[in-house]
Amino acid sequence: MSSAAARSAQSDYVRPVPSHGDRLRQPGRAGETRRRTQRLGAVLDALGATGEVDVGELSARLGVSASTLRRDLARLEEQKLLVRTHGGAVRTRGQDSELPVRYRDSLRDVDKLAIAEAVVAALPAGRLVIGLTGGTTTTAVAHLLAAREGLTVVTNAINIAADLALGSSARVFLTGGFMRSRSYEVVGPSAVQALSGLTLHSALVGVDGISAAAGLTTFDEVEAATNQAMIRRAKRVVVVADGSKVGRELVARMAPVDAVDELVTTAPVDPEALRALRRAGVAVTVVGGRAPAPGEAGTEGARHRDAAEEPPAP
Repeated sequence: MSSAAARSAQSDYVRPVPSHGDRLRQPGRAGETRRRTQRLGAVLDALGATGEVDVGELSARLGVSASTLRRDLARLEEQKLLVRTHGGAVRTRGQDSELPVRYRDSLRDVDKLAIAEAVVAALPAGRLVIGLTGGTTTTAVAHLLAAREGLTVVTNAINIAADLALGSSARVFLTGGFMRSRSYEVVGPSAVQALSGLTLHSALVGVDGISAAAGLTTFDEVEAATNQAMIRRAKRVVVVADGSKVGRELVARMAPVDAVDELVTTAPVDPEALRALRRAGVAVTVVGGRAPAPGEAGTEGARHRDAAEEPPAP
């Protein structure tokens, strides 16, 4: 082969080094991807609440053009997360309202950070074995735990294990099992067996619903059984969930409410549901707003710890 031909062949296989300008443009592309993911999450959140969305109304609420929102709806329809209609979209028939974690991760960031800060600040110093279920709020907790020394973290969430393995000094125990793509959790008998031989100081548990009547609930029965195994092995159980989850009841129960020591949540939150949880003996910490006092309807305000305001029901 001639030298000219060799150079030509080589050029087919060697990728040029990005220019300085290309590198400078990367954050912009990353930012646009993040904004689009946030929009898609907001669309699915609205769809889960009402069952349908209107392009004109939702584009105004999100501050984007109708054409941008139509492209977002088309992207979600390709993933079989909705069905487009004339002027909007409806939920896919038979679909539950559990958002894939890649879209949930961009929702209520401020609430998740406030919960994570409160939970991590309350953990005692020293060597601890901490359990973390999957979820976007527990992922926020994991990010703050990365700065702590002397931790062993037990989790069934692949994303949490990877984050801590790369960015902290914590020892990380990841259970085995089948992965749920919606939550990045590994679940099933292998995960339950792995958890059954461990002892945890605290289990920090993400839920899709918590109420005094139904306890801790989620969408998937196998995930619920796996998280139940972690709860059983913990000396202390702390539920981390934003205010929209309080009073909500779903099909699969992880544990009764008497398995919970504390709920850390955000305002606004249903005051009746909080009162019922306090009467059941759950300590409640509300962050991100002023928690309602017993008998008060308001839900705005600053961080408030109300565990002792009402005695447990006899």
